[in-house]
Amino acid sequence: MKIYNKLIVLVMFALCISACDELDENLQNPTQVTPEGASLDDVYNSVQLTMRSIAGNMWYWPASLSRMTANTSAYQYIDASNASSFNGVWSNVYAGLWADIEVVQNLAEPIGLDIHVGSTKIMKAYSMMLLVDVFGDVPYTEALQGTNVIAPNADSGADIYTAAIAMLDEAITDLTGTNAASPAYDNFYGGDADDWIKLANTLKLRAAVTTRLVNASAAAEVNAAITAGVIEDESEDWEFSYGTSRVNPNSRHPNYNNSYETSDGAYMSNYYMWKLRADKEDGGGNPFVDPRLRYYFYRQTEDASALDQNVYSCHFSNLPDQASKPDWYDDVDPRLPYCVAYPGDGYLGRDHLNNEGIPPDGNLRTIYGLYPFGGQFDDSTFEDQQQQGTTGALGQGIWPMMLSTYVDFLRAEAALTLGTSDNPRTMLESGMRKSFEKVIGFESRDPGTFSRSVEIRGGGTGTVKELYGADQDDVDDYVDYVLDAYDNAANDTERLDIIMNEYYIALWGNGIESYNMYRRTGMPSNMAPALEQGPGEFMRSFFLPSDHVTRNPNASQKSITDQVFWDNGSATVY
Repeated sequence: MKIYNKLIVLVMFALCISACDELDENLQNPTQVTPEGASLDDVYNSVQLTMRSIAGNMWYWPASLSRMTANTSAYQYIDASNASSFNGVWSNVYAGLWADIEVVQNLAEPIGLDIHVGSTKIMKAYSMMLLVDVFGDVPYTEALQGTNVIAPNADSGADIYTAAIAMLDEAITDLTGTNAASPAYDNFYGGDADDWIKLANTLKLRAAVTTRLVNASAAAEVNAAITAGVIEDESEDWEFSYGTSRVNPNSRHPNYNNSYETSDGAYMSNYYMWKLRADKEDGGGNPFVDPRLRYYFYRQTEDASALDQNVYSCHFSNLPDQASKPDWYDDVDPRLPYCVAYPGDGYLGRDHLNNEGIPPDGNLRTIYGLYPFGGQFDDSTFEDQQQQGTTGALGQGIWPMMLSTYVDFLRAEAALTLGTSDNPRTMLESGMRKSFEKVIGFESRDPGTFSRSVEIRGGGTGTVKELYGADQDDVDDYVDYVLDAYDNAANDTERLDIIMNEYYIALWGNGIESYNMYRRTGMPSNMAPALEQGPGEFMRSFFLPSDHVTRNPNASQKSITDQVFWDNGSATVY
């Protein structure tokens, strides 16, 4: 009997061993989608949505350092962004975008779906360059190796840029002359291979201009990209378009949700609003107002200088008294504003690196306008816009990633600094006109506002468009003003400052390009200083994400003064 029982135990043990062997060979999570079982259309959609999220991730922090929006996180640069600020973008790139792109390419390449393959290579190449622009050296060749490499080492930023350019060339080869079926849904280009090719060439141009301080071949690379064909028309713009649905799903622009629901919107930058409101002056010293101002920002109060002192956080005074402006503002430009963007007008934002507490100003501060976030055009109604998402263009905005207007300004910069084949003045004018066309075109997203009849103070009526919208005369006057300044500039440094100033204004909605531009040129030359004197050295790159540093034993935290490979330190930034 004992022998019989032992035999039973041995048989059961053998069966268990066999079962364990089978488990070892079939360690597949039954709830996890495998590449073989994935829907190509669904994964391609995921790639686009993650690309959209990365564009959003690259908005606030870079924009706040270039004073495009207000950085209210600290008085010192060392605390202006922290190691957790970019955990989201890190996850979006490595665990989201690149992983999904690998699935798309594995599914699409064997069956000749060249547009799927080529377009995802372009998006990956762009994201590679973004990581370098923000952090410097990051993992690339050892990334996405699964358990084979659980602690990837970083590649140099220069090597990653080189790999990105090679990937763009591969994409161009994939897309050239293809008759492949288009993706079921392509938010960017509707499956048009030629438009994707133009984007690839444009990103090569972008790379050449970005690296021009350390790249002896930059001029030739710019000329080659232009010859091959870059983005030149608004119809070719690379942007993610949002809808107007509020729920199930919420398809509205996140910056519309930020300011037009029930919570207080983000603080606008007093400096950036001043750039459009009062930086330019006519012959009598009066502000020459940028016609895009009302499209970019909405004022919730008529006079931001005449409010109760409890709504201000000026830091050096209880009220926005310009006599209390710090001396170091005057050292840059005596006309720079303090506490409000322009005394006597309704533009209420924050100065650079103002970490004061938050007063009860949510329904008074200036908020995102119609362009590019789908908000309310400033029709001088000065109303509280926390109306549960019922005003303006209802969030039908865009994330502008690479627009035809940007391309013209990059070409103008290259022509002036590298001697490329373009005429810098011609490209400057073209960039400005395309910017106005793009911005004014957003009127069609909220036709009710522009057609509404308004009573004029002193008698009479007119439509919002007639009274406050920009027309061709406004555009021509502005362009003539800038070109006259360009023609009368004393040297190329002044001419470059004019080009960069106009590029900076046209970039509204794109933080990473303004941050790159500032580190590359140190312009605009009258960039507002920090609110407190001595804020520490400028943040020339961001901290590596804490998730990466704490989980990867081969990663170590970097300094915010570390320069990315293309930043040779020649530009003065503060």
